[in-house]
Amino acid sequence: MEFHEKLQELRRQKGLTQEELAQQLYVSRTAISKWESGRGYPSIESLKAIAAFFSVSIDGLLSGDEVLTIAEEDHREKERHLRDLVFGLLDCSAAFLLFLPIFGKQVDGVIRGVSLLGLTEIAPYLRTAYFVCISGMVLTGVLLLALQGCRHGIWQRSKYKLTFLFNGGGLLLFIVSLQPYGGVFLLLFLVIKVLLLVKRP
Repeated sequence: MEFHEKLQELRRQKGLTQEELAQQLYVSRTAISKWESGRGYPSIESLKAIAAFFSVSIDGLLSGDEVLTIAEEDHREKERHLRDLVFGLLDCSAAFLLFLPIFGKQVDGVIRGVSLLGLTEIAPYLRTAYFVCISGMVLTGVLLLALQGCRHGIWQRSKYKLTFLFNGGGLLLFIVSLQPYGGVFLLLFLVIKVLLLVKRP
């Protein structure tokens, strides 16, 4: 008997509905439905809660293959969580570009370092483009941190596209407009993100 069948049987023995079991385990009814239909497995923490609630061992709930599947899923979830955390913090850190004196501004024939806020003697379209890229990065970072538990398909498919779009766009913009220090700042972010996405053996 597989996990989803055992869970159904244990729930019925207790005379509970999926909604009632969900309340006892502090998860959604959708999660219970998913587990009982065999479309997924609970996390390690949820599995411990199920075993404790029904007074059974985890080994009694799972076969050897299911234990490996859950461990792998749990590992992938932790990796996703860490990646979203790092991406979010990096993107939010782009706000420092507004205040760090790393942009060149010519004053009386001498180039001085100023922050992006102090970079006033440039074309308005270029200044606007800078602010769009930085604001986009910061907003994406805030969303990555705030929506770590969100499993909505659209967000899952678009979150990394957004972070790379604004990061890459800002990098290209700084290079083309001859602001190398701002470019190096965003290039470092981009390299860290790529390394985190590379699959390790």
